[in-house]
Amino acid sequence: MDADLPEYPFPQPTALEPPPEWERLRDGCPVAEIHLASGDQALLLTRYADVRQVLSDPRFSRQLDADGAARVTAQESGGVFGSEQTSISSAGAAHQRWRRLVGRYFTAKRMAAMQPRIAAMANELIDDMLTRREADLVSAYAFPIPVWVICDLLGVPDADRDRFASWSDTMLSLTRYTQKEIDEAQLEFGEYLWAHIEAKRANPGEDLISDLVGMDDDELSPIELIGTAQGLLIAGHETTANMIGKMVAMLLADRSRWERLLDGYRSEPDLVRTAVEEVLRFDANPGFGMPRYITEDVEVSGVKLAAGSTVISSMAAANRDETAFGAAAEMDLTRSPNPHLAFGAGPHSCIGQALARTELQIALTALLDRIPGLRLAGPAEDLPRREGLIVGGLEKVMVTW
Repeated sequence: MDADLPEYPFPQPTALEPPPEWERLRDGCPVAEIHLASGDQALLLTRYADVRQVLSDPRFSRQLDADGAARVTAQESGGVFGSEQTSISSAGAAHQRWRRLVGRYFTAKRMAAMQPRIAAMANELIDDMLTRREADLVSAYAFPIPVWVICDLLGVPDADRDRFASWSDTMLSLTRYTQKEIDEAQLEFGEYLWAHIEAKRANPGEDLISDLVGMDDDELSPIELIGTAQGLLIAGHETTANMIGKMVAMLLADRSRWERLLDGYRSEPDLVRTAVEEVLRFDANPGFGMPRYITEDVEVSGVKLAAGSTVISSMAAANRDETAFGAAAEMDLTRSPNPHLAFGAGPHSCIGQALARTELQIALTALLDRIPGLRLAGPAEDLPRREGLIVGGLEKVMVTW
């Protein structure tokens, strides 16, 4: 092991500032050797064109349990990069079939139909916040909205949301939990979901799981059903909840951003949409990135990458690439077009991105309407990061108004 290689993920100066390594590597070393939390070596990509190429190229596989693949986390065999999760419908016709079956629930039409209920939930949470003079936006607002939405979509009781949060955090561990804790969480989560699937098979409702188990001609296997429910519950609440908190923190960290958005939104409501896209691009605390295993030799940025290597695509670093985005280091709430890579690219781009966008836009609109005087309760540089997890986020965002 080369002790001189940098440790990845890189530390950030503060929770909302990008690591200085991103710019240095984009400029001078677009294919960089790094150490992962496991101690294994991998290659890091930071340029927009390279990341987009890799995420769209089938030679960069999701089979992270392949012989010789780098272990991503400090405790491997569990979590979202474990073999069970990454092998489900991960390539070719099987993956296309899975996306066809599940993607029907994430269309723009379905998202539009959900908007009134999401808005009602957001306003109910704001009503509760306004009974106080200060609140943690993460626990009081950012977390409950996506949990309620994904529970409703899957037909699981949102009363179990604290259990989902615990299981998700454990399975998203980079260094925070032991392998024993990860294994126990996977087992408990799997047993819970299988019981839920069987209950829906016996007594179906109007939800995604009921529909998936009711297909006689194209039913998913038990492992696919559990993996689908597990993946959607984790991704459907964890990433969006984190993003709502980060979005508001980014806009309030330099309050002139919030003021510009507030003033512009009153005359041009579509500004909320472009603002959401820009905070997704600008996010400097997104977590780990996207790992891929190379199945055959391939060239990226003029560098030959050998088969058997593991590559980490940093979408967040790519989203700050000046060759793809003018004034990339500045937040431009009117930026359009904005082809950021926050949701990935290619055949494995985030299947729930329409839902995430809907939740972010509604969450932001409700705050602008109801609490225009919103501000951080303390310095932005003191915002606490969520540490030791694959996903980025803030532990708390204390706000006042």
